[in-house]
Amino acid sequence: MSSDRIDAESKVSGNQANIPARIRRELDIDDGDQLRWHLEDDGSIRVQVIQQQTGTFADFDGYAGEDATDVTSDHDAWGVDVE
Repeated sequence: MSSDRIDAESKVSGNQANIPARIRRELDIDDGDQLRWHLEDDGSIRVQVIQQQTGTFADFDGYAGEDATDVTSDHDAWGVDVE
């Protein structure tokens, strides 16, 4: 990527700057994502997009147990000791 090319511009208002729509679309930036800023030795800025993981099961890796389960009958009772 040439440093002479301008991909998009935005203005700063207070302490905030808008990310141009073209850049947001290209990098798939959405509400809740984080931007990690890096100031390079030559004065340029590098930005890393950290995508937000959302939803109840965002960190769920799946069932790793050895017992087979039948979700239709075991769903509500799974993990509950019945005497």
